[in-house]
Amino acid sequence: MTPLPTSQQLRYLLALDELRHFGRAAAACAVTQSTLSAGVLALERQLDAAILDRDAGRRVVFTALGESLLGPARNALQALEAVVETANAARAPMSGRLRLGVIPTIGPFLLPLLMPALREAFPQLRLFLREDTTPQLLDRLASNRLDLVILALPCTCGTAETLSVLRDDFLVALPPNHRLAAMATIDEAALQSERMLLLEDGHCLRDQALAACGRMRQHEADGFAATTLHTLVQMVAGGLGVTLLPRLAVNAGVTQGTELVLRPLSGDHAWRTVGLAWRPDTSRAADYRALAPVLAKACRDS
Repeated sequence: MTPLPTSQQLRYLLALDELRHFGRAAAACAVTQSTLSAGVLALERQLDAAILDRDAGRRVVFTALGESLLGPARNALQALEAVVETANAARAPMSGRLRLGVIPTIGPFLLPLLMPALREAFPQLRLFLREDTTPQLLDRLASNRLDLVILALPCTCGTAETLSVLRDDFLVALPPNHRLAAMATIDEAALQSERMLLLEDGHCLRDQALAACGRMRQHEADGFAATTLHTLVQMVAGGLGVTLLPRLAVNAGVTQGTELVLRPLSGDHAWRTVGLAWRPDTSRAADYRALAPVLAKACRDS
């Protein structure tokens, strides 16, 4: 019988691929660096092939064959984990490890309410959190480095299965005494003559704001990119322009301490949808759907 790689050896390879550093990969796998190196060397001997380029010194450089092994290794490890997940789901739904990703325009405002609700509803669930932009989280989801993502829809989610949970309306944030502040509701067309302040590229809220004010005006906003909603709020307070804020963030106090004027937005792009995304081949889809009511209640309570 042909000897097969162990799941631990596959984890070593994937950790090296992700982190490109022996020490950090070992730490991620909870082993010593010498243990990780020995495991990879044993796999090379077992396959009678070089996986890493030993002439690269301390740098992690895969050979051409090593690079070609990463995809099958990831698929094999995912299949092994699915066996355990299926058994766990049948025995104790909503228990065990859940690697949850959340985007920065939702996480800081939702998690303080969601975490206690999840602990109460699913006490056997062990959550591991990662905050990142939508493309980065979806990449991690596809490569089995995350199980579930909380994100804003619509977005390009690849092969991921998505579930809409709750509508999150946009509010127009204006400096005091702005000409639009006299309006009870601001139509999207009124924003086309305004300087729209945006988040950095990669944040889905940037694309949604551009859709609301007209994508042809993207060039005007490129010099005014922020990394967080809190920074956007301060830029608007400084009179640099206007922006869109999700009600979820406003309810959580993102404008607290400022004199910004907030007005509802009307039009075809006047809201986003808070949703969930997971891999279509997961055995825990029913568990993830069970999270939706808890997530929706946490959003409403914000």
